[in-house]
Amino acid sequence: MKLLEIDRLTKDFGGLRAVDRLDLTIEAGMIFGLIGPNGAGKSTAFNCIAGLYSATSGRVVYKGDEITSLKPYDVCRRGIARTFQLVKPFPTKSVLKNVTVGGFLRSKNRDEAEEKALEVLEFVGLIDKKDVLGKSLTIADRKRLELARSLATDPTLLLLDEVMAGLRPAEVEQVITIIRKINERGITIFLIEHIMQAIMSLSDLIVVIHYGKKIAEGKPEEIASNEQVIKAYLGEEYVLAGT
Repeated sequence: MKLLEIDRLTKDFGGLRAVDRLDLTIEAGMIFGLIGPNGAGKSTAFNCIAGLYSATSGRVVYKGDEITSLKPYDVCRRGIARTFQLVKPFPTKSVLKNVTVGGFLRSKNRDEAEEKALEVLEFVGLIDKKDVLGKSLTIADRKRLELARSLATDPTLLLLDEVMAGLRPAEVEQVITIIRKINERGITIFLIEHIMQAIMSLSDLIVVIHYGKKIAEGKPEEIASNEQVIKAYLGEEYVLAGT
C-alpha cells in the first residue's frame, strides 16, 4: 500500500531551488533511505513533508490525502513524526517530561501521556534516566530522547534526519537496532543519513538527490554501484571499502 507519495515537490528560497521536482513513493512498512551531499535538499524535503516549509509547487500525499498545505501539528496528527539534525531537548525539564509532551498528542490527560512516555523510554533504553534533566544528557542519549519524543506521538511514518550523526560506532549499532525494532512495530521509516554502512544495511530502497534533483533510486546494492551516485556522492573510496 502506498503510504507517502511525493509528486514533483519543489521548494525555492528566492533564486535558490533547494528541491527540484522530486518524485518518490514509500510503501507502508518500508525503511526508505534518502542520501546526497550536504546541501542537496534532503532536510528541506523533510521540512516540506512535515509542514515546516510550504512547498513552492508539487504535492505531498499521505494515505491517499493531500497534506501539502497542512501545518506541522496537523501533519503530526495525521501520523507523521520527525526528528531533527540538531537535537534540542527542553534543557530544564526531565527526560520524562520531555517525552510526555509528545504523548499529549493522543492522550486525554497527563496520566495517559506519562504512561505512554514511560513505555517509549523503556523501548529506547532511557528509562533509567527518566528523571535526568535534558541539558545533562550525552549526545547519544539526546538522540534517543529525540526518537522517544517522536515515538510518543504514535506515528505511522517516522522521518529520521541524521539520527546517528556524531555517534561512536557502538552507539550507531545500538540506534540501528532501535530503528529495526521500530520498523518491526509496523512503523514506516524515512531516513536521511550520511553513515553509509548504516543506511545501506537498513534501507529497502534508497533515493539519491543532488542539487535538489533525484539522480538515482534503487536497492542499496544498485545505488552502491551506480556510477552517477559514485561521482556525485559516494566516491571511489566507499566502493573500494565495500568490496
